[in-house]
Amino acid sequence: MNSRPSRGFTLIELLVVIAIIAVLIALLLPAVQAAREAARRSQCINNLKQIGLAFHNYESTHGSFIPSCIYPSPTDNWGWGPSGILSMLPFIEQGTLWNAYNVGPVSSNASGFAEYNKNTTVFNTQVASFLCPSDGPERNVTLCNYVGNYGGPFQLQAFSGTFIPTPHTDFPGSVPVKMASITDGTSNTALFSEVLTGTPNTAQTTPGAMPKAKRVHFIAPSMSNFAATADAVNANIAACQSLPPTTTGAGGERGDWFRAYPFYVNFCVYNHVSPPNSIACASSQTGAGNTWGQDYYGTAPPSSNHSGGVNMALADGSVRFVKDSINRTAWWALGSRNGGEVLSSDQF
Repeated sequence: MNSRPSRGFTLIELLVVIAIIAVLIALLLPAVQAAREAARRSQCINNLKQIGLAFHNYESTHGSFIPSCIYPSPTDNWGWGPSGILSMLPFIEQGTLWNAYNVGPVSSNASGFAEYNKNTTVFNTQVASFLCPSDGPERNVTLCNYVGNYGGPFQLQAFSGTFIPTPHTDFPGSVPVKMASITDGTSNTALFSEVLTGTPNTAQTTPGAMPKAKRVHFIAPSMSNFAATADAVNANIAACQSLPPTTTGAGGERGDWFRAYPFYVNFCVYNHVSPPNSIACASSQTGAGNTWGQDYYGTAPPSSNHSGGVNMALADGSVRFVKDSINRTAWWALGSRNGGEVLSSDQF
């Protein structure tokens, strides 16, 4: 009796083929994800380059950099007002949106901020150039991943950064920032960086709940109001980073391009106190433990979903990737425009 050769395959052969395909998928998926993140990071870098270019064009037109908070006059100079990022709109090809904006009086509280009702068109418009694609798809209107440099740890009250309130505020250190003001060198001075936008679920967020913890700020009772020395600043950072794991978030409003307040660094600015991608804290001694943000005595570092650091636009128009492990002294120096520090590019 003649037997015909089998044209099928065995169960073992099928399992081997399936296993090979599974291994190939396991090898390819990380590469695909890495390629996607590289593309998102590249878009983020391009956004920051456009912001840097807008700042330089604004300075060429008006003689100074864009302020972080805009107040219409020396007498109307306190409370919630429009963010300086609004002034960037004509310089990033958003002239139509800028023309739709109606300037109104400032307000003593954000919930009564008169600008909202007068600017529904602007307020309900999301600007793609203000968003880092690595932050995720869930967005609310007027959120912005890019925030300006408010200053370093020893001169916060003197506004030592490049994105500070208008001179109409009551602070004597608030002066127009010009290119000539950056005596530390434009390649050694931060202009803008990025933050993960805030979350409303602050009460469900704890210091160890990364990456969500980077979207909110916490209250550190042992932080001091003023930190005039490196030891004092380091002590404040340690107080923030050693919060009990049961501590819950106090506010989650990071990243907002529509409104601003001169005290709070949670909206359109960040500061150079604690290193990138560390948690943000405010001192309970300053009365900043509320849902609106934190004041300039706190730590408000930049943050991102990029692995190992954040993108940062420097005052010379370039964009650098700053690692989370940057030396603190170098990090503080990057935040000052005129502190006299000496930096080399290999330090960050």
